Amino acid sequence: MRITGSRVSVSQRASCLLLVVCALFSAAACTSSPAVVPSAKADLVTESDEPESRTRARRHLTLAVLYFNDGKTTIALDALKQSITADPNWFEAYNLRGLIYMRLNDSVLAEDSFKRALALEPKSAAVQHNYGRLLCKQSKLTEASMMFRSALANPTYGDRAKTWMTLAECQLEAGQRKDAEVSFQKAFELDTANPFTVYNLALLMFQRGDYVRAQFFARRLNNGDFANAESLWLGVRVERKLGNSDAASQLAGQLKKRFSQSREYAAFEQGNFDE
Repeated sequence: MRITGSRVSVSQRASCLLLVVCALFSAAACTSSPAVVPSAKADLVTESDEPESRTRARRHLTLAVLYFNDGKTTIALDALKQSITADPNWFEAYNLRGLIYMRLNDSVLAEDSFKRALALEPKSAAVQHNYGRLLCKQSKLTEASMMFRSALANPTYGDRAKTWMTLAECQLEAGQRKDAEVSFQKAFELDTANPFTVYNLALLMFQRGDYVRAQFFARRLNNGDFANAESLWLGVRVERKLGNSDAASQLAGQLKKRFSQSREYAAFEQGNFDE
């Protein structure tokens, strides 16, 4: 995992795979709106009740997900086309289609895919999240925020922390630092272990001079498995602001030992503590 500047790389480990899996199999593996809602007197809908066309589509989609997660985007797209041919009315396939075209930087086809998915399943929080990401990449913050908040309003949505985090990242990129901090706080309340969220909270609080709270988040990150050059360097600067020379020296020692070739250690050697 790499924390760069004010945020972690968009392709950060741990969230992307979950995003794809939960987004594509919400009907079976994650909480979402089911295709059929049985009445009180009806039998539950099970796999044996699934139409053959949907079964074929699911097989192809499963392959498409595996190829997508393995970085074989073109092969994933081929498998996905077969899924859509088998069942053109399944929103999950268009959701993956949108993710594939996002990876291929084709925003036109990505947007078309997410719109088709939402036309088939308007209340899918997973699709709304993904569409919000695309809109954010297009610098359409108002529209992106509407998508994210619509997903968050769904009481059955299980990835709320990720959506708050992604909304915060979008707000950061738009220069809305106060709003981003609020959104990161919401994400932290739901997932206290996410290093992306923790680092950004520490950085935002450091930048606005709340060094005590920045220390809490910086120490939380640096005492765990995801400490890296940027988090250690931030920790050094936070401890210096609070007059904790011993703690700052200890963190600087870790920075030198583990990341001596980093630009952060170069900044430490040059004394650029207020960069």
